[in-house]
Amino acid sequence: MRILSGIQPSGTLHIGNYFGMMKPAIELQDKGEAFYFIANYHSMTSLFDAQQRRMNTLDVALDFMACGLDPKKSVFWKQSDLPEVTELAWLLSTVAPMGLLERCHSYKDKKARLGGNDLDGVNHGLFAYPVLMAADILIFDSNLVPVGRDQKQHIEVTRDIAIKFNNLYGETFVIPEPLIQNDVAVVPGSDGQKMSKSYGNTIDIFGEEKAQRKKVMGLVMDSRTPQEPKPDAEKNLAIQLLKLLAEPAVAADFENRLRAGGLGYGDLKKALFEHYWNYFAPMRARREELADNLDHVRQVLQEGASRAREVASKVLERAKQASGLN
Repeated sequence: MRILSGIQPSGTLHIGNYFGMMKPAIELQDKGEAFYFIANYHSMTSLFDAQQRRMNTLDVALDFMACGLDPKKSVFWKQSDLPEVTELAWLLSTVAPMGLLERCHSYKDKKARLGGNDLDGVNHGLFAYPVLMAADILIFDSNLVPVGRDQKQHIEVTRDIAIKFNNLYGETFVIPEPLIQNDVAVVPGSDGQKMSKSYGNTIDIFGEEKAQRKKVMGLVMDSRTPQEPKPDAEKNLAIQLLKLLAEPAVAADFENRLRAGGLGYGDLKKALFEHYWNYFAPMRARREELADNLDHVRQVLQEGASRAREVASKVLERAKQASGLN
């Protein structure tokens, strides 16, 4: 079973990235062939600072390896080191229906934010994002793609494109399946929306202590007093995050105390911060070690790209043969 996943270097990674994508991906390293990449081509649809992209890409590599990605168990590389991906994206774009892409959430959401008519702010990369994502997946004969619930549609698009190509040119691509862990597929941000850099509601994985404490203490709460019972305690943002960061019994105890009344929101947030800070402490130490040996990190990415290209070149050649290009 080959597992494929990617993560964008569009900004500082946060705990939504960790629980939504990184942790499941790391756990899957022992369950199949793990192929993980830094999606720096994809970051070009929203990030236009070249130096920032270089820095972010290296930071993602550091963060992912610090959190447990093991280059002995995984193939790990930069997307831009595999030109085969963009070549395959063109082949796939010739069978991808416009209507299918127009219905994709990422494009529709951006279009809606611009008022629905003025599309000057929507670049072709954003519109064609699902086709490049399909190439990322199909070029490695991927069987399983761990994604957040919000990305499920793009796996469905990938499947549709692959099936259409196969129907036109013969069996060429493996049809992938999404893997969604519903308990952590969407991590709430400090304002209750999905945690996202674009919403400015994130808690960083490796942020500076004072800044992250301020973010946690700023979690949006209602106006009820500490003494009031909270029968909907499971909906509280701090409780939802605590369930990810603390032992189940500890999180359940705080939830029960909040539900019964008597637990103040300030005390709850302080407890949440301590569990968050302690949870990532071993990873912070590992990241410092990696940051002192950047040559090793770059070598991991180079070796990963070489291993990934061995697979990608064969699949691309198969697609070119099938479609009459070779």
